[in-house]
Amino acid sequence: MDRRSFVTAMSAAVGIGHMPAFTAADPLLKRVGLQLYTMRDLVKQDMERTLDQVASIGYEEVEFAGYFGHEPKAIRAMLDRCGLKAPAAHVSEKLLTGEWSRILADARIIGHEYVIVPSTEPDQRRTLADYQRLASRFNRAGDAAKREGLTFAYHNHEYEFTSLEGRTPYDTLLDETDPKLVKFELDLYWLRAGGLDPLVVFARWPKRFPLVHVKDMTADGRMVDVGEGVIDWKAIFARRKQAGIEHCFVEHDEPADPIWSATASFRYLTRDV
Repeated sequence: MDRRSFVTAMSAAVGIGHMPAFTAADPLLKRVGLQLYTMRDLVKQDMERTLDQVASIGYEEVEFAGYFGHEPKAIRAMLDRCGLKAPAAHVSEKLLTGEWSRILADARIIGHEYVIVPSTEPDQRRTLADYQRLASRFNRAGDAAKREGLTFAYHNHEYEFTSLEGRTPYDTLLDETDPKLVKFELDLYWLRAGGLDPLVVFARWPKRFPLVHVKDMTADGRMVDVGEGVIDWKAIFARRKQAGIEHCFVEHDEPADPIWSATASFRYLTRDV
C-alpha cells in the first residue's frame, strides 16, 4: 500500500474522514511530530518499517526514545529514506561523563537539534537542594551541548509541580538554569496532571519551551488520544509564539493500538478546529 492509500485507509478506520488542514497562518500545526515512545514496541521490532508508517500517516518529524541497538549512521539513512527529520531525542542522563560526549556525537550524526533528558532518578530529586544541584548539572551539560552545535533540554513529569520546602521544583529548575544553555520540553499532559495551567506557565516563562509533548486528558485524568479529552489545544497553540514553541510531538504512553492512536491524534491536530 502506498502512503496516500495508507493515510486514506487509516483516516476511514478511525472514523474521521478527510478534514481541512490548518491555514497558512498556522505554520506550527502544519508540521506535527511524533514521540516514538508511542510506538516503542513496533520500533524495537522493525525501526525502518515503523518510521515509514509514521511518515505515511503524515508526520514530518519524530522524536526518538531509544535507538534499540541501531548505529547513528544507519538511523540517519532510515530517516532520509522515509522522508523524516528527527530534531530531538530523549537520551540517557549521562551528564558530564564520557558517555555524554558520545551521546552528543551520535546526536549530530542522526541530525538532532535537541538532546533531552526525559526524567531523573528518584534519589536525585528528594529535596529542593537536589533540584538546585540538577540545575547546575543541566547548565554544564547545556554548555557542552552548545559547543557541539546542539541544545540541551529537560522534559517534565508531574512530580516537578509538587511543592518542596515551600517552592515548586520546576520553578527552581527554570530560575537556576541559564536560558541560553537550557531549554525545556513541556509535557502538557503532565503539566495538567500537576494542576497547572499551561497559559499561566507560558506567561511566566516566555520563550523557554521550544518543544512540547501533545497528549490529551479526560476530566478524570486518563490519557487519551489528542482531541478526545478536555485540554484546550486551540488556546494553547494560540500562545505558541509566547511560549517559544518550535516543535510539537504527539505522544500516548499506553495506546491500545499505536498506529490507530497516532493517526487519530494527527488528524485532529491537522484539521481546522
